[in-house]
Amino acid sequence: MTDHTSLLAAQFNLKPWQVEKLIKLIDEGNTIPFIARYRKEEHGSLDDQTIRAVYDRLEYLRNLDARREEVRTLIETGGNLTEEIASALEKAATLAEIDDIYRPFRPKRKTRAGIARERGLEPLALAILEQKKNGIYPINMAENYVNSEKGVESPEDALQGAKDIIAEIISDDASIRRRLRVVAMAQGVITSSAAKEEDSVYRMYYEFSQPAAKIAGHRVLALDRGEREGFLKVSLTLDAQRGQNILTSTYVKSGPCANAVEEAALDAYSRLIFPSIEREIRSTLTENAAESAIKVFSTNLRQLLMQPPVKGRTTIGLDPGYRTGCKVAVVDETGKVLDTGVIYPTHSETKVREAKQTVLRFIKKYGVTLIAIGNGTASKETEIFTDELLRENRLTDTVDYMVVSEAGASVYSASKLAAAEYPDYDLTLRSAVSIAHRLQDPLAELVKIDPKAIGVGQYQHDMPPKRLGEALGGVVEACVNEVGVDLNTASPSLLENIAGISSAVAKNIVTYRQENGAFTSRAQLKKVPKLGPKAFEQCAGFLRIAESKNILDNTGVHPESYAAASELLTSCGYDLKKMPAGGFTELKARAEKLGIESLAERIGIGTPTLLDMINELEKPGRDPRDELPSPLLRSDIKDIKDLKPGMEMKGTVRNVIDFGAFVDIGVHQDGLVHITQISNKFVRHPSDVLKVGDIVTVWVLAVDVARSRISLTMKQPKTEQKQ
Repeated sequence: MTDHTSLLAAQFNLKPWQVEKLIKLIDEGNTIPFIARYRKEEHGSLDDQTIRAVYDRLEYLRNLDARREEVRTLIETGGNLTEEIASALEKAATLAEIDDIYRPFRPKRKTRAGIARERGLEPLALAILEQKKNGIYPINMAENYVNSEKGVESPEDALQGAKDIIAEIISDDASIRRRLRVVAMAQGVITSSAAKEEDSVYRMYYEFSQPAAKIAGHRVLALDRGEREGFLKVSLTLDAQRGQNILTSTYVKSGPCANAVEEAALDAYSRLIFPSIEREIRSTLTENAAESAIKVFSTNLRQLLMQPPVKGRTTIGLDPGYRTGCKVAVVDETGKVLDTGVIYPTHSETKVREAKQTVLRFIKKYGVTLIAIGNGTASKETEIFTDELLRENRLTDTVDYMVVSEAGASVYSASKLAAAEYPDYDLTLRSAVSIAHRLQDPLAELVKIDPKAIGVGQYQHDMPPKRLGEALGGVVEACVNEVGVDLNTASPSLLENIAGISSAVAKNIVTYRQENGAFTSRAQLKKVPKLGPKAFEQCAGFLRIAESKNILDNTGVHPESYAAASELLTSCGYDLKKMPAGGFTELKARAEKLGIESLAERIGIGTPTLLDMINELEKPGRDPRDELPSPLLRSDIKDIKDLKPGMEMKGTVRNVIDFGAFVDIGVHQDGLVHITQISNKFVRHPSDVLKVGDIVTVWVLAVDVARSRISLTMKQPKTEQKQ
């Protein structure tokens, strides 16, 4: 059986005891957020991303072991298991290697070799393959196998059948396939050409070639999609002589039968092995590219979900539009919908005046201090309309606004969840509500949407759905648990992302809250149907209750550590029941005077837990997310047609991908900063420099109005540098 501990420790550069503890914690049914936050002493304070990576790899290794045992049993049942095969199976490190070992014993569909065996030609094939130096020529050997009843009409027929069997024997050789796979990956070239005479977005790949070992993941995914859509012909090429030599040098000896074996080997290469290797290499490239894309998507999603919230402000959400108008929704500081409407800020002067009057009435009636504008169609015009309205009515000091991404808003507004939350509003108004909520609390709103629809990835619709779902689900779970949620206001969508809480339990929590009133303590969670002791252990620390008499219920301190927290405060001269406004701000300084390690030992907890506890008690109910970036506006730029090369712009990074970043500069169409235009220094990957939500200064390089493409640079032009 595989030594998982050693393999994982080596792969992730961890100590064996850390891996052993992680495996134990995982097998005990603990969630990754709980392990990362509340079991730091046991695994050495590893972060949740490392723990998740170990978890995923452990699952792969266990699946590999299961397949290994399955193949061993199948081979043994057929009476073919030898010490050599058993040893090879034990050493196999990938599913591909295990399948190579099983290939000779796998039941085959009808093949040329299979037909030849049925005709009794296997002894002839084995005799030829033996290649005795003093033997007779194959055609003479074949004369003894002519049998009209079995369909062998001539020596030539017998010889051909024997060569088919030899070709299959060579094809089934696991070591040959392994060597050829390595060579093909290292020296093979991915090529593509046009499949039809028609212009398309795949034009750059109509005459394309790149070494398989160096091709970028986004190119692999583009080639795959172009091939599926019928625009490209894609293949892996390898110098045939180099590949064939691997077979002939292994199997061809000397003597009368050498030529026949060589012919069979060349046939095996071109007909059986290389086409299979080509599929495997391309599949591997696709899998690697998909995994890389999923990682980029996950990074972007995390940054988007962790965008700073705007709390305690009544907000107007504007969902821009031309023909059908701009949908308006007013929500209070808790997110409750107060009013809705439709305005037409892009129509006639009369309609514009009416629109301003409507929005102004909403601002005054409900005390609006914030406006969220969706970045879709007519976004720029709506932004300029809003700016004019605030300036004309001298509201710029009291009302702020910001353009927010509306990706996925239409998906949410048409969902069953949206219909259940807002049954009295149509799709378009729900979208305006969602846009307002995204500015008030991005995390709480975006968890309602399938992550694939949020639009911060590349080729996400080409990813393996299960793997993408697992990865993005893990990101959402990590973000929600890092921030924590208010137990008395959280929606079921938010609650079901808390560690240990299933969708059914999340609904039960909300139902219990509706029937019994607001929670006043974490301990009440134990009364929620189907929320057992294990679930309580996993979730309690991530749920906040601001209304609780016990201030620890509004912190990240876990209930299992309440006694330790009380002792900590007492040791530092504080009273748990008498928290100063703003928290125990001098707690860390007092604890350091007593000695952190000795204090932890006296209280009976680990140093990492003590430090986390101090951070929570210094700022109860703290939110780890940063402050809101300043709103952006450039009122003189309304459309892509207004852009000119050299223009300096401020923009918001909306998406980071393998080959660059897309930046929203307020003209509806995001501009691309290619990886080569991000910095004067070498950039390994755009995510090393940029993250979703960053406010950046860019300059326009080129504008293609017909194709709606904007090229941007973050490198300051030399003329401006001199000034």
